[in-house]
Parts: sequence; structure tokens; C-alpha cells
Amino acid sequence: MTNALERVKIRILDSRIGSSWPMPSYATTGSAGLDLRAAIDTPITLQPGESDLVSSGMAFFIENEDYCAKILPRSGLGHKHGIVLGNGTGLVDADYQGPLLISLWNRGRNSFTVEPGDRIAQLVFVPIARPALTVVEAFAESDRGEGGFGSTGVAS
Repeated sequence: MTNALERVKIRILDSRIGSSWPMPSYATTGSAGLDLRAAIDTPITLQPGESDLVSSGMAFFIENEDYCAKILPRSGLGHKHGIVLGNGTGLVDADYQGPLLISLWNRGRNSFTVEPGDRIAQLVFVPIARPALTVVEAFAESDRGEGGFGSTGVAS
């Protein structure tokens, strides 16, 4: 990495952010993610199996090509209510400048209502590696080899 990521530009697209709702911030000195809120005007009820695209009310411009941001689910929403991200993990590229939208999916058994301003996801900035790809005919053998899903936990 050439430069540390010290600043990211943010555009506030919903005036409630910074007035009715707090600006994104790290809850503790050890927090990895910024909370993202549902910037919606009316509640959204997700029935089991349904998904919806929810605005965060913000746009970020990372600009430093050595970094990206990941949109991650909130642990409590996923565990307690089955609310996770419809795409598993969202990826925000360094050159993207558009609105940050969050795909919410109700994988639970009960309906769940998202209220305006609810914390619905978190944003984590991470460094990116872009290795050059080298085509080979075969790999040098490793201890694991081609053992796939669950192969390291199976006793011989």
C-alpha cells in the first residue's frame, strides 16, 4: 500500500443525517465499522424471504485506490431477526461516488419492520491487494491439496 487511508469524502444526501440522526462515527476506539442508517421516509416491512434496497442517505468517495469499503450486516439484526444483506457483503470501490444503497433481506421466519433512522448495516474500510496473475499448468503440492469444504476438520 502506498498511502494510509486517513480521510474519506462523504456527501450527505438526507438532511436528517447530522441533525435528527447522528453523523456516522466509530462507537468505540476499537470499532471497525461505521453504522449505516435507513434513510427512509416511512417504515418498510420485510416479510420472510423478501428483500429491499434501502438508502443510507450518504455517498462516500474513497478516492485512494489501495482501499475499498465493505458493507456488512449488523450481527444483532442477523441473529435475532434474520435481517442480513441481500448480497452477503456489499463492496464499494474507491472510484464510486454514487449513493450508498443497502440490500436488506429477511431470511428469518417473521416479518420485520425497518423504521426511519434505524441502524441497518455497517461500513468497514479495508486495504486492497491486486496481485498479478500467473498462469501455470500445475501447483506445487501443499499439505491440503485440493481438499475442499470441511476437509481440514475430518479425521483420517
